[in-house]
Amino acid sequence: MIIAVDFDGTIVEHCYPEIGKEIPFAVTTLKMLIEERHRLILWTVRRGKLLQDAVDWCKARGLEFYAVNKNFPEEIVEADGCCCKVNAELFIDDRNLGGLPDWGEIYRMIKDEKTWEEIYKGGSAEQALPKKKKRWFGW
Repeated sequence: MIIAVDFDGTIVEHCYPEIGKEIPFAVTTLKMLIEERHRLILWTVRRGKLLQDAVDWCKARGLEFYAVNKNFPEEIVEADGCCCKVNAELFIDDRNLGGLPDWGEIYRMIKDEKTWEEIYKGGSAEQALPKKKKRWFGW
Protein backbone atom coordinates (compact mmCIF):
# COMPACT_ATOMS: atom_id res chain seq x y z
CA MET A 1 0.00 0.00 0.00
CA ILE A 2 1.21 3.53 -0.73
CA ILE A 3 0.74 5.72 2.33
CA ALA A 4 1.30 9.48 2.44
CA VAL A 5 2.24 10.78 5.89
CA ASP A 6 2.21 14.37 7.13
CA PHE A 7 4.99 15.54 9.47
CA ASP A 8 3.88 18.40 11.74
CA GLY A 9 1.04 17.36 14.01
CA THR A 10 1.21 13.77 12.78
CA ILE A 11 4.72 12.44 13.43
CA VAL A 12 5.71 15.29 15.75
CA GLU A 13 3.71 17.81 17.77
CA HIS A 14 2.91 21.13 16.08
CA CYS A 15 5.79 23.56 16.63
CA TYR A 16 6.30 24.70 13.03
CA PRO A 17 8.77 25.95 11.91
CA GLU A 18 10.57 24.17 14.75
CA ILE A 19 10.35 20.40 15.12
CA GLY A 20 8.12 19.36 17.99
CA LYS A 21 8.39 16.32 20.24
CA GLU A 22 7.62 12.96 18.67
CA ILE A 23 4.02 11.88 18.96
CA PRO A 24 4.13 8.62 20.95
CA PHE A 25 4.68 5.54 18.77
CA ALA A 26 4.68 7.47 15.47
CA VAL A 27 8.20 6.50 14.39
CA THR A 28 7.88 2.93 15.67
CA THR A 29 4.60 2.43 13.83
CA LEU A 30 5.90 3.92 10.59
CA LYS A 31 9.01 1.72 10.73
CA MET A 32 6.79 -1.34 11.23
CA LEU A 33 4.75 -0.36 8.16
CA ILE A 34 7.94 -0.02 6.10
CA GLU A 35 9.11 -3.45 7.32
CA GLU A 36 5.75 -4.84 6.16
CA ARG A 37 6.56 -3.55 2.64
CA HIS A 38 4.28 -0.51 2.57
CA ARG A 39 5.62 2.48 0.61
CA LEU A 40 5.59 5.58 2.78
CA ILE A 41 5.77 9.06 1.31
CA LEU A 42 6.54 12.01 3.56
CA TRP A 43 3.99 14.61 2.43
CA THR A 44 4.44 17.95 4.15
CA VAL A 45 4.18 21.69 3.55
CA ARG A 46 7.81 22.03 4.60
CA ARG A 47 10.20 23.16 1.88
CA GLY A 48 13.92 23.92 1.63
CA LYS A 49 15.88 23.80 4.89
CA LEU A 50 12.76 23.15 6.97
CA LEU A 51 12.01 20.08 4.87
CA GLN A 52 15.60 18.88 5.13
CA ASP A 53 15.44 19.32 8.92
CA ALA A 54 12.36 17.05 9.03
CA VAL A 55 13.98 14.43 6.76
CA ASP A 56 17.15 14.50 8.88
CA TRP A 57 15.09 14.19 12.09
CA CYS A 58 13.40 11.08 10.68
CA LYS A 59 16.66 9.56 9.42
CA ALA A 60 18.29 10.07 12.83
CA ARG A 61 15.55 7.79 14.20
CA GLY A 62 15.97 5.16 11.49
CA LEU A 63 12.90 6.28 9.53
CA GLU A 64 13.49 6.64 5.80
CA PHE A 65 10.66 7.32 3.41
CA TYR A 66 10.24 5.89 -0.08
CA ALA A 67 9.84 9.46 -1.39
CA VAL A 68 9.58 12.97 0.03
CA ASN A 69 6.96 15.39 -1.33
CA LYS A 70 6.74 13.42 -4.57
CA ASN A 71 5.29 10.15 -5.82
CA PHE A 72 8.56 8.30 -6.39
CA PRO A 73 12.23 9.05 -5.62
CA GLU A 74 13.30 9.87 -9.19
CA GLU A 75 10.36 12.19 -9.95
CA ILE A 76 11.35 15.69 -10.98
CA VAL A 77 9.34 18.27 -9.07
CA GLU A 78 8.48 21.82 -10.08
CA ALA A 79 10.79 24.73 -9.30
CA ASP A 80 8.93 25.52 -6.07
CA GLY A 81 9.71 22.01 -4.79
CA CYS A 82 6.09 20.92 -4.87
CA CYS A 83 4.64 17.93 -6.66
CA CYS A 84 1.17 18.68 -8.00
CA LYS A 85 -0.53 15.71 -6.37
CA VAL A 86 0.63 12.66 -4.50
CA ASN A 87 -0.74 9.28 -5.55
CA ALA A 88 -1.47 7.39 -2.33
CA GLU A 89 -4.04 4.87 -1.18
CA LEU A 90 -4.07 6.27 2.35
CA PHE A 91 -3.24 9.65 3.87
CA ILE A 92 -2.23 9.92 7.52
CA ASP A 93 -2.67 13.54 8.55
CA ASP A 94 -3.75 15.33 11.71
CA ARG A 95 -6.04 17.51 9.60
CA ASN A 96 -8.25 14.56 8.63
CA LEU A 97 -11.91 14.86 9.39
CA GLY A 98 -12.17 13.76 12.99
CA GLY A 99 -8.50 14.35 13.78
CA LEU A 100 -5.66 11.90 14.19
CA PRO A 101 -6.34 8.56 15.92
CA ASP A 102 -3.50 7.29 18.09
CA TRP A 103 -0.76 5.39 16.26
CA GLY A 104 -1.88 2.02 17.64
CA GLU A 105 -5.30 2.51 16.07
CA ILE A 106 -3.73 3.71 12.81
CA TYR A 107 -1.60 0.57 12.66
CA ARG A 108 -4.60 -1.63 13.41
CA MET A 109 -6.62 0.03 10.64
CA ILE A 110 -3.88 -0.67 8.10
CA LYS A 111 -2.96 -4.15 9.33
CA ASP A 112 -6.56 -5.39 9.67
CA GLU A 113 -7.83 -3.38 6.68
CA LYS A 114 -10.55 -1.76 8.77
CA THR A 115 -12.02 1.69 8.73
CA TRP A 116 -11.88 4.00 11.72
CA GLU A 117 -15.62 3.52 12.10
CA GLU A 118 -15.26 -0.27 12.26
CA ILE A 119 -12.57 -0.05 14.94
CA TYR A 120 -14.43 2.63 16.90
CA LYS A 121 -17.70 0.70 16.93
CA GLY A 122 -15.94 -2.66 17.34
CA GLY A 123 -17.45 -4.55 14.42
CA SER A 124 -17.65 -4.95 10.69
CA ALA A 125 -18.64 -2.25 8.21
CA GLU A 126 -22.21 -3.56 8.13
CA GLN A 127 -22.45 -3.46 11.92
CA ALA A 128 -20.85 -0.02 12.18
CA LEU A 129 -23.21 1.78 9.82
CA PRO A 130 -26.60 2.77 11.24
CA LYS A 131 -29.63 1.55 9.35
CA LYS A 132 -31.20 4.18 7.16
CA LYS A 133 -34.68 5.26 8.13
CA LYS A 134 -37.24 5.57 5.39
CA ARG A 135 -38.46 9.07 4.90
CA TRP A 136 -41.87 10.30 3.86
CA PHE A 137 -41.17 9.75 0.16
CA GLY A 138 -39.25 6.47 0.66
CA TRP A 139 -35.76 7.85 0.08
